[in-house]
Amino acid sequence: MKVVILAGGYGTRISEESHLKPKPMVEIGGKPILWHIMKEYSAWGFNDFIICAGYKQNVIKEWFANYYLHNSDVTFNFRKGGDMTVHNNVSEPWEVTIVDTGLDTMTGGRIKRIRQYMENETFMMTYGDGVCDVNIKELLHFHKAGGKIVTLTSVYSGQKFGVLDIDNDADIISFREKQHADGARINGGYMVLEPSVFEYLKDDNTIFEQEPLEKLANERQVKAYQHDGFWQCMDTLRDREKLELLWESGNAPWKVWN
Repeated sequence: MKVVILAGGYGTRISEESHLKPKPMVEIGGKPILWHIMKEYSAWGFNDFIICAGYKQNVIKEWFANYYLHNSDVTFNFRKGGDMTVHNNVSEPWEVTIVDTGLDTMTGGRIKRIRQYMENETFMMTYGDGVCDVNIKELLHFHKAGGKIVTLTSVYSGQKFGVLDIDNDADIISFREKQHADGARINGGYMVLEPSVFEYLKDDNTIFEQEPLEKLANERQVKAYQHDGFWQCMDTLRDREKLELLWESGNAPWKVWN
């Protein structure tokens, strides 16, 4: 089963990094967040990826083209014309197709543009800027049991500030730190889609999260897999620093691989 990753946006809210590279290539622990997402899926046995690239798509292509250089020890023997020997070879069981889906294409348009690379089968899709510890196998089972065109993973968005507990008389009864469940549920990506979803995508200007999903929801064709575990997007530099600290701690919740 193919995994589609949207990786073509400008990433303007993390412009400190994205002026040099696409946001999915911003690094956590020395590896692009895109790599972390792919390792998550691979840990559950899904290794066939289609990356919807756009902004600075050459950076993504060059990183994968030089994967061994980025991830292995190498020896260059200039006495033999610069022959390269790769040591402790870091290999992945991946097949990666990187598609230039356009610079200004919206999310629905990016999905529509990769149709030629898809077989007429169920596929997975997520965004290239968020990590999660969702059980992909359970998500897929939930989707198949639900019988809908789209299943998305709903997660808590969280709160940025402390919380006031207020009773019915408008009396504040406590001041407390925010808790995980204080936020509203949002679309966290990590979707499963049937190929009929392509019929809901018009052109490059189609925003998948608007008209297509709204129409599908009106037709009762969208299920929400509720995930109460870890999820974190990387919208800002502060988000990146938070993920970096978790990785450095050795307890990154999304690291479900060995």
